[in-house]
Amino acid sequence: MANISRSALLPYRPQQLFDLVNDIEAYPHYMDGCVGAEVLRREEGRVEARLDLSKGGVSQSFVTRNRMVDAEHISLELVEGPFRQFQGRWEFTPLGDSACKVSLDLSFRVNNAILGAAASKLFDSVTSNLVTAVEKRAKELYG
Repeated sequence: MANISRSALLPYRPQQLFDLVNDIEAYPHYMDGCVGAEVLRREEGRVEARLDLSKGGVSQSFVTRNRMVDAEHISLELVEGPFRQFQGRWEFTPLGDSACKVSLDLSFRVNNAILGAAASKLFDSVTSNLVTAVEKRAKELYG
């Protein structure tokens, strides 16, 4: 099982960062390796979305169900994709009135050993930079 944990202390309110991460359709505009994003279903406190990743000649798509508590966290679970197991969580912890700790924790295991190595490398490459991408996007949007 591969595990990725990233966090950053940012000068933005939790609601701002939550809204940024929850704007799934915008991912291809600022997340390196994300070439497509589509919300398949949106309900109260829940979103199902497909992400298309491509980097270094390797492409993969997967669908997650995201459960949200506004401005606090987003939990991710696999619906379909190249993973045997997949779970993740974004957390937005307030630090005073205008700052926040944003954290991303992901755990995944791929299905197929041969395809899995390529998918795992792609996913690791893309997800390792997600918090940095969110930080840069927040600076563009919020100053």
